[in-house]
Amino acid sequence: MQFELIAQTRTLQGTSASRRLRRASKVPGIVYGGEGVPQSIEVEHNDILLKLKKEAFHSTIINLVLDGKKEQVLLRDTQVHAYKPLVLHVDFQRVDATHELHMMVPLHYTNEEAGVGVRLNNGLVNHVQTEVEVHCLAKDLPEFITVDLGAMNVGDNIHASQLALPAGVKLVQHGSDDPILVSIVAKHGGAAAAEGEAAAA
Repeated sequence: MQFELIAQTRTLQGTSASRRLRRASKVPGIVYGGEGVPQSIEVEHNDILLKLKKEAFHSTIINLVLDGKKEQVLLRDTQVHAYKPLVLHVDFQRVDATHELHMMVPLHYTNEEAGVGVRLNNGLVNHVQTEVEVHCLAKDLPEFITVDLGAMNVGDNIHASQLALPAGVKLVQHGSDDPILVSIVAKHGGAAAAEGEAAAA
């Protein structure tokens, strides 16, 4: 999925200037990284609000059109109002095609209800993690990583090391950890309990 975001250079700085921008339905932000200097920007509030609701916008290369010139960036941080649908600030990082990125990428779990553990053995899917950290070049960055649960039974786990990663993408490992991403657990009173009762009888 391709995203394009229109932005303008922001000349006025400070809290008062940011408040005026927000009253005008603009969002202050910054672009940094790469060979360029950090640059203050402003974007249309409704445009960025709608894009932030799309999962892929958070883990995809974005075409930022700044004062008519296009550059590739990644969304790095957002500040939002505690309870109102208001975006207060956005941070973007320029993409360097020759250097690897470190990004959190969402996991898409498939075949949850169709799997043996849920469909036949009354199990429950326990999502331990919904995203993983990867490193890769910008051209290889996936929007998401698919995890197929179709073959999982009650008691089974999938660890990070078992992920089928796209070409050019590697997991960021923290020490020797191999965290569990998802598991199938028995419902209370489900198949596991029934087996226990049968054994007791």
